[in-house]
Amino acid sequence: MKRKDIILSGVGGQGILTIAAVIGEAALSDSLFIKQAEVHGMSQRGGDVQSNLRISDEPVYSDLIARGCADVIISLEPMEALRYAHYLAPEGWIITGSVPLVNITNYPDAEAVYAALREYKRLIMIDADAIAKENGTPNSANMVILGAASTILEIDYHKLENGVREVFSRKGDAVVEANLSALLAGYEAAAKR
Repeated sequence: MKRKDIILSGVGGQGILTIAAVIGEAALSDSLFIKQAEVHGMSQRGGDVQSNLRISDEPVYSDLIARGCADVIISLEPMEALRYAHYLAPEGWIITGSVPLVNITNYPDAEAVYAALREYKRLIMIDADAIAKENGTPNSANMVILGAASTILEIDYHKLENGVREVFSRKGDAVVEANLSALLAGYEAAAKR
């Protein structure tokens, strides 16, 4: 794998850092190098959460991604995806949930956000909340988004499954299986596109 620069973004409580942990476990199990930087901000109050995740088969010396250099932006919320879109490389991908989390009074018009996102030629936008609910795992929208992202991440899907097992193992088998099911549902939703 050549270097893969990933920006994860969302709102506090959506599970952005859990996605980073799963990807990190998958990368480490594949003997890849990884650097991560996180910004929590007002995450406990529904504020912006963002993480830079850099993965490579060679040592990574900086944990920050420069503007215009991100290979992938993974977000659970469309406005948060758009907030970091200026970091996207010309051939980069945006994978985002389509349901706005309106947690501020001046949240922009959802249709305007969708239109701005559709300007990017490599976009996967899915209703991760609805997919998680239909799957019987309503609290696993983050794993649905990760499953969708797995179609372009160049990380072996089975390694991501093992990452889910590692991250959720202390919560019991039922939680592990629910998150694996959500991961697969997201993969299948993106693969149909």
